[in-house]
Amino acid sequence: MRYLFEDYTFDTERRELHRGTDAVSITPQVFDLLDYLIRNRERVVSKDDLIKAIWKGRSVSDAALTTRLNAARGAIGDSGEEQRFIKTLPRKGFRFVGQVQEAREVASPNPGDAPESAPAVPDKPSIAVLPFTNMSGDPEQEYFADGMVEEITNALSRFKWLFVIARNSSFTFKGKAVDIKEVGRRLGVRYVLEGAVRKASGKVRITGQLIEAATGAHIWADRFERDMTDIFALQDDVTLAVVSAIQPKLFRAEIELASRRRPEDLTAYDLYLRAIQQAGRSTSESLAEALRLVQRALELDPWFAGAAALAGACHLENVLRNYAIDPQFDRKEAVRLMRLALSLDDGDPGTLASAALISALMVGDRETEIEMSDRAVALNPNSYHTWNCRGWVYKVAGQPEEAIRSIERAMRMSPADPQQFTALTGMGFALIELRRFDEAIIAAKKALRQNPSYPGPYRCLASAFAHLGRDAEARGAAAGLLELDPAFTISAWIARSRLSINAKLMIAGFRKAGLPE
Repeated sequence: MRYLFEDYTFDTERRELHRGTDAVSITPQVFDLLDYLIRNRERVVSKDDLIKAIWKGRSVSDAALTTRLNAARGAIGDSGEEQRFIKTLPRKGFRFVGQVQEAREVASPNPGDAPESAPAVPDKPSIAVLPFTNMSGDPEQEYFADGMVEEITNALSRFKWLFVIARNSSFTFKGKAVDIKEVGRRLGVRYVLEGAVRKASGKVRITGQLIEAATGAHIWADRFERDMTDIFALQDDVTLAVVSAIQPKLFRAEIELASRRRPEDLTAYDLYLRAIQQAGRSTSESLAEALRLVQRALELDPWFAGAAALAGACHLENVLRNYAIDPQFDRKEAVRLMRLALSLDDGDPGTLASAALISALMVGDRETEIEMSDRAVALNPNSYHTWNCRGWVYKVAGQPEEAIRSIERAMRMSPADPQQFTALTGMGFALIELRRFDEAIIAAKKALRQNPSYPGPYRCLASAFAHLGRDAEARGAAAGLLELDPAFTISAWIARSRLSINAKLMIAGFRKAGLPE
């Protein structure tokens, strides 16, 4: 088995530890200690557990155990102060807390082609950002190109569903003519991002391309041109542009890959990706299928926080869309799974954002929900999902101006996102409470063009048109809503979720539009 964490590969069969392509020297006993901690990472292991497993029950002093633990930490770039990977829990024991992926061997028609130390490709998407080529002809501009790559690498690493190769390993290819397939084999990644930087006449042009390493197929390519003013602001701007462009492309590529795999080969992550695809369709049948898939994912990996959060979100949608046969059951499941996801990983920005939204719509602990959504965007300011969820949380909390700022940030980051209709609907809700009815209509119409079967935009349109005295259009929007949701009543909508909190103008518009009480 090979375990991958950050840029380390821990191979239990070859008894080797690699950082990138470099072998790390490690003694057999320290290797065994790491092996035991990683294999038992789902629980806290006691001092007695370690002594029994590593020293076969022989008497071992606390100093000897501490020495081995420090050596294990040192081998993987950890320390007793930092405890990024091996955490000490006073009076309880130790736990390996790093994010670990169990990797399969890389498939190759000729296994002899791969170098002996080549790491395996992890199950989840993996990417290396190669050093960008400095096309300026000025050696002093090298620092700008290198800094650009470091910023992009750091931004991508904030997405915990991505396995990102550290800068030190990627930069072993600096200044070399590279074969992308060979880079993929040597670094053990599925995708490679390469680019070039050219600076001249006060402007900078950055070109980039995302490539599937195994096939050499181009998934994305684009170029960005900016004025040279504040160099650090420029790096931030281009980093956001590049990451916002490639992140949804990567995700869609992974979903397509998962959809092509045979059922018997599906991992928990594949099932999760298939569930995301189904959940995005938002029909009663697709949400039921998403729940079936994500429940299978949790059976395979009970520690998969993202899967638990997605399951909670599906139950939430059943309540919000009036699909639930037993709404009370779906409410309880949404909250239970939200709490389970947080207990499994309260440091994942995607999980935090989803949990904050579920709680805002089902629980109503405003301070906690705002704190969680703020922490999610702080952990990953480059995520459409975290900013969109934050917008909805602030809308429910009665802060529509901040809700709009968050949603606008989300849409700037991912202007072609297939789920943007939800953000536009949230913006419409917030604009109505600010009496900006014309703008609410524009947002709702855009959402409706993206997804005509989503009832939220019809609610916005019915209310906004009614407030403007455009009665015929208000009645038309109300009819469209009732066609999608025949059981809709104002009282039922108020009871279903906390969306009605701080939505007095929305509800008043419903009544003016003639929607049933």
